[in-house]
Amino acid sequence: MMARPGLRDLHDETIQTVAADGKRICLRSIRQSDEDRMREGIKRLSEQSRYMRFFSVQPMPSDPVIDRLLDADGHNHIGWGAIHLNGADNPAVGAVHAIRSEHHPHAGEFSVAVLDEYHGLGLARMLTTVLLIHCEVEAMCELEVQTLAENIPAIRFILSIGAERRESEAGIVSFRLPVRSAIRQISATSQLQGVHDILAALARYIPADDSPCAPVSD
Repeated sequence: MMARPGLRDLHDETIQTVAADGKRICLRSIRQSDEDRMREGIKRLSEQSRYMRFFSVQPMPSDPVIDRLLDADGHNHIGWGAIHLNGADNPAVGAVHAIRSEHHPHAGEFSVAVLDEYHGLGLARMLTTVLLIHCEVEAMCELEVQTLAENIPAIRFILSIGAERRESEAGIVSFRLPVRSAIRQISATSQLQGVHDILAALARYIPADDSPCAPVSD
């Protein structure tokens, strides 16, 4: 999809906002140069959180997995990170990804992770809001979400933004998340300052009647 005249590429946007407890947060697209930040963030995940995210207790995913997570081109792979602007090391504290399906060009696979000590501050919802807007602009209109059946907080979160439960298999639950309706759900219900800041910063990107994800009229 062509960028709108006079607007910066959404992939290059940087949003500064606050978490629910007032921590200063920067949201921006993931870059190849973020490898050290990403590896350090994964190291800081608890064993349980690492298992919930990667379905593995290995201390670090393989190099090919890391390379894939870093390879966010803003079209076929949309990836955003949250950085805590703490005035010292400015660590990466969360990341969200949507990777386009090879077989269904308007569909993708969703994942999100936030460091344990930053849980409960609205970062997953903030990251997801940015990602969904970017997905709609890039015509990635439906996301598949897979999570472990025991990951109750993740299931509650994904259901709260309009996901529809699908099949379960071997302890893994799948959901379908319609991107356009999820953006509307978040816009209508979230009280987070961070979400309001994101919606305001990216309002010019959010398609209206010309959305590539709008239902086709008969």
